[in-house]
Amino acid sequence: MGNTFSNIGVYVVGILGILYLFAVLMRFLLQLARADFYNPISQGIVKVTNPLLLPLRKVVPGFFGIDMASVVLALLVGLVMILICGLLAGGVLLNPLSALLWSLIGSVSTVIAVVFIGLLISIVASWIAPNSGHPALILLHQLLEPFCGPVRRLIPQLGVIDISPIFVFILLTVADKLLFGFAQMANMPPFAYSLFWHIPGF
Repeated sequence: MGNTFSNIGVYVVGILGILYLFAVLMRFLLQLARADFYNPISQGIVKVTNPLLLPLRKVVPGFFGIDMASVVLALLVGLVMILICGLLAGGVLLNPLSALLWSLIGSVSTVIAVVFIGLLISIVASWIAPNSGHPALILLHQLLEPFCGPVRRLIPQLGVIDISPIFVFILLTVADKLLFGFAQMANMPPFAYSLFWHIPGF
């Protein structure tokens, strides 16, 4: 019975934590991409993250236009997730510095997964709704441009076919594999690794 309650606790903390981490990372990525602040989805993300992010901005300044407060908040959310789930899963108080490193690995992995899945959605949407003005698709396009734009400038189109997403997929997959290897080198526990999002199939 004790293990059951522990597993439920890990599940609940993991779900709530990753959803909030997703919101924080989305805010960071959207700001990095200079996406439409007034998009209704952007506004929803702002409302969810403001209560913790605004106080943090008072002590964590930006850096060359990068919202470092969002980065710090993402790391703290991942850190809390790992520490709480470590206690629930095995009753172990983990080293906070190690947990912070694992949080960084997990956050980067989640960013890779978000971009990977977002690119898949964008490709499917371009087939079934090529001229859609839906706010979610507009925001998704703006979010992906910093990742796809540089590759598109290097890789020429084949007529009207944009093949840059293929190379972005390859780069993301390689990055995910390297990150997994780094997680093993950092002795990241399987339970901590599983708390974060990863590219499907990896």
